Amino acid sequence: MENRTQVEAKFTSYLEMVAGQNASDLHLCVGRPPILRIDGKLYPIAGEGKISEQAMIELSRVILNEEQQKKFQAAKQIDFSIDLHGKARFRANLYYQKGLISAAFRMIPSKIRTLEELGMPSALYELTKQSQGFVLATGPCGHGKSTTLAAMIDHINHTRQDHIITIEDPLEYLFEPDMCIIDQREIFQDATDFGTALRAVFREDADVVMVGEMRDLETISTAITAAETGHLIFATLHTNDAAQTVDRMVDVFPAHQQNQIRMQLAQNLLGIISQRLLNRVDGGRVPAVEILYNNNAIANLIREGKTHQINLVIETSREQGMNSLNSSLAGLVKRGIVSFEEAETYSTNREELKILLR
Repeated sequence: MENRTQVEAKFTSYLEMVAGQNASDLHLCVGRPPILRIDGKLYPIAGEGKISEQAMIELSRVILNEEQQKKFQAAKQIDFSIDLHGKARFRANLYYQKGLISAAFRMIPSKIRTLEELGMPSALYELTKQSQGFVLATGPCGHGKSTTLAAMIDHINHTRQDHIITIEDPLEYLFEPDMCIIDQREIFQDATDFGTALRAVFREDADVVMVGEMRDLETISTAITAAETGHLIFATLHTNDAAQTVDRMVDVFPAHQQNQIRMQLAQNLLGIISQRLLNRVDGGRVPAVEILYNNNAIANLIREGKTHQINLVIETSREQGMNSLNSSLAGLVKRGIVSFEEAETYSTNREELKILLR
């Protein structure tokens, strides 16, 4: 990497490798060759040398516009998106470490896949038929939350006549309006922050709203209110399971407000999807999915603050479509799709998993 033209050409070739090799991520760090993440594992790009400090500085000048450059220098990190000739999009993050620039790029396929194509339960489409309420996709970073929500939003796009607004940082999947109007708002470009953009949906005649990430009290509070006032809200949260998700949403509020929030959640929550992506025995990845639907038993536990009992209700409500993470993991092992060791890595209760596999 040397001058601007060479840097741009080399960088584009790296992104093309991500798309061509079915990788999920590209990492660029000073002193290391460019690295791809494929099926969860990191691989240096063969034949590429170590990236220099000057090359990363030049790359930042190539891929950031003037306004983004100012934000990057002020905050020492920045989120944005990149389009690769209409073939794929990338969610990007530039950041400093040890005073040097590093970058991570997550590929977002141009085609929005269906739940069936993703290996997700098609029963989740039932959540897209509701007129109002709250649907949450949870799990660790990089395990498909945004992709699952995109599939559900696109299903609404093809089956209902609604106004959909997405609020993201940055924009990920680009939706092609079909039966719906779809407005996609990017933080900083189209709105100052999540809370402000979410409050605005009350005046924008929105039916369905997707919030890229609920990061703070204001966003969570406004999202709950929006669900309560006739909107269908989809959002992501970085939590491990349904019980932890409820606790996280409640605990972000001051103690004197928590009972009221429990009441609102009990009344307006539709479902929680918690997922992990596991490596298949034969290559590729497959989701393991915990599904909670808000029935009377779940609503009572939320109201009474007994979230520690939620897992038991999930286990005993399979006929209603619910499924625990361990049950999903055990099913994948029994069908020979993933190894026991791989399932054990992602289980939140390994002893229970062993019992399910006896």
